Amino acid sequence: MTDRAEFTPHGKHLIAGEWIASKEQFSSEPAHGPTHSFSVGTVDLVNQAAEAAEEAFWSYAYSTREFRANFLEAIADEIEARGVAITQIGTQETGLPEARLNGERGRTTSQLRLFASHIRKGDYLDRRHDPALPDRQPAPRPDIRLVERPIGPVAVFGASNFPLAFSTAGGDTAAALAAGCPVVVKGHSAHPGTGEIIAEAIHAAIAKTGVHPGVFSLIQGGRRDVGTALVQHPLIKAVGFTGSLAGGRALFDLCAQRPEPIPFFGELGSVNPMFVLPGAAKARAEELGTGWAGSLAMGAGQFCTNPGIAVVLEGSDADRFVASTTKALSQVGPQTMLTDGIAKAYRDGQARFKGRNAVKPIYETVSEGREANPNLYEITGDKFLADHALSEEVFGPLGLVVRVGSVDEMQHMARNFEGQLTATIHMDAADTEAAQKLVPVLERKAGRVLVNGFPTGVEVVDSMVHGGPYPASTNFGATSVGTMSIRRFLRPVSYQNFPEALLPEDLR
Repeated sequence: MTDRAEFTPHGKHLIAGEWIASKEQFSSEPAHGPTHSFSVGTVDLVNQAAEAAEEAFWSYAYSTREFRANFLEAIADEIEARGVAITQIGTQETGLPEARLNGERGRTTSQLRLFASHIRKGDYLDRRHDPALPDRQPAPRPDIRLVERPIGPVAVFGASNFPLAFSTAGGDTAAALAAGCPVVVKGHSAHPGTGEIIAEAIHAAIAKTGVHPGVFSLIQGGRRDVGTALVQHPLIKAVGFTGSLAGGRALFDLCAQRPEPIPFFGELGSVNPMFVLPGAAKARAEELGTGWAGSLAMGAGQFCTNPGIAVVLEGSDADRFVASTTKALSQVGPQTMLTDGIAKAYRDGQARFKGRNAVKPIYETVSEGREANPNLYEITGDKFLADHALSEEVFGPLGLVVRVGSVDEMQHMARNFEGQLTATIHMDAADTEAAQKLVPVLERKAGRVLVNGFPTGVEVVDSMVHGGPYPASTNFGATSVGTMSIRRFLRPVSYQNFPEALLPEDLR
């Protein structure tokens, strides 16, 4: 198709190749532009989608890697063909700038193509073969082969803060489809029109490549019973989720309580602490403060890798760091947040800091409506450790400076953090000994440890880990970004004494 500059949603669900309306409707709440009506999801639609996904599994899971790679590339092509229209509806619904949506669309199509390339290579299959030893004593050894196999239909929950890269055709969906697993997506009500046009692209790719239509369904909106029904449906074998700790934990518990418990791969957020070592602070406090402010306020702070806490040694270098951060934040104007609910949650998060005598306001602003202004506070290390609420994520451009008296106290701070997506060390050569003390602690706390950088950029590559110990995510051994994320939707199977004709094609 040729690109359309305008897109008017029809507001229906896509269930196994059919666009279906439901009686109850909800209205979108765009940051600007027209509102649209969308069908509300139902438990019956969940059942239809899950049954269609199970039916599709028997052909799709046993298709060739080349067939699935072509399908992933076709989805990417269809998304790109709708690029202008996707940006138009996406900016209206989320308030994100065009450049951000265009970049995120590129990330979305790139990771689809990355998975296509990854499965063509076949390394992810982890193929192993121990040949038979018929003459072994005291007993012969059978022929045993191993390969990774797809687990079954996967449920994916769209994320509020990434309407493309972590939603309808985002990383969870791409990884599951690459593995050979059909997908049922519960669209996020913050950007239903964006979800619909992406579903339209997947629908077109299905028609183009001859994939079973049950391999993908999108259920829009819906009350809590829809999400509950999806994670508890007996045909769903895993769940991918990016969102809040409270929402993710509730779904995680539902998955564990099923008669057949299933894995829940939830990415739940993080405060992503930074540790500014003394040599780095002395050499470049102003540069680090400016860089932190930029990372903190990027995208109104609506990134799960937003570095919300900076731990620094008390003294004049810390003063310079704070002054530089304050100056940079004061030049950041109000930014539109993704939803009214997220904006309210940001104001509530700020209220946690304003209501504590131990917390000193450094740069304090007022945010109203859907707009967010940056804020900066500071506290001493001992008082921070005495108040757990201050270590909870604030989703927005709010930073906390924690001043400590020594590198040993900094290490003690690191030990007391909960699980994180990222942790950062800012250091110079003179800080090597101090950094060596921190690294063993931080690698136990975070999925990604950085040196001299800021964590808000997440590269989609083979070596990326986007996950971490709880509460950053619900499965510390998994990642939701990078090719290793395909492992979430596979399981190893051994084949003993199989004749060639019965082996999976990838083992022959």
